[in-house]
Amino acid sequence: MFVIFDMDGTLVDSSQTLINAINYVRSKLSLPVMDGKKIMDGIVNPHSNMPREFYGIDKIEPIHEEWFKEYYSANHDRELKLFDGVEEMLKKLKENGIKIALATNAYRDSTMQALSHLKIDKYFNDIVCFDEVENGKPAPDMLHLLLERNSVSNRDALFVGDSSRDSLAAKAADIDYLQVAFGQNSEGAIDKPRDLVDIILKRKEENV
Repeated sequence: MFVIFDMDGTLVDSSQTLINAINYVRSKLSLPVMDGKKIMDGIVNPHSNMPREFYGIDKIEPIHEEWFKEYYSANHDRELKLFDGVEEMLKKLKENGIKIALATNAYRDSTMQALSHLKIDKYFNDIVCFDEVENGKPAPDMLHLLLERNSVSNRDALFVGDSSRDSLAAKAADIDYLQVAFGQNSEGAIDKPRDLVDIILKRKEENV
């Protein structure tokens, strides 16, 4: 079985870092501080035009990416944290022969810094990031690439995320999807990593 995870909001509580990094870029553009809730709503909304909404521009340029990474690199070690139980969940899945991958709308540099700092990089068989595909989520490009590189059929894969961007990507790739909310109680979502482990291992047994 091949389980693909989203990162931000699914495994990692990164909301404060994302808010601060975006506001750091805004400060470089002489724009006022944006409300954190508005930023997070824009991140999870699959229909939002993030360059226009966050920075008032039509396209993210390399300099904007550099500013974002500049803040992220300087502050991720004190602002990022795993949701409770996530590392134990990943370890349990690996011990039971589950292959684990990551599909994230974060940049490659930022992703690897975060995973290394949180000491969970060792659990992933493969990782695909925003700057490695033509289209980020909700497009299915990342999921298609992971399936292709690992010779996995969509019937043998499962995508785990926390937002409508993730659910739409899974639907477009024709992959089963599970919604989690490890940082809060959310109706209809799995809110405990140990419960997700039980669901995944049960699916594995049923497919043997």
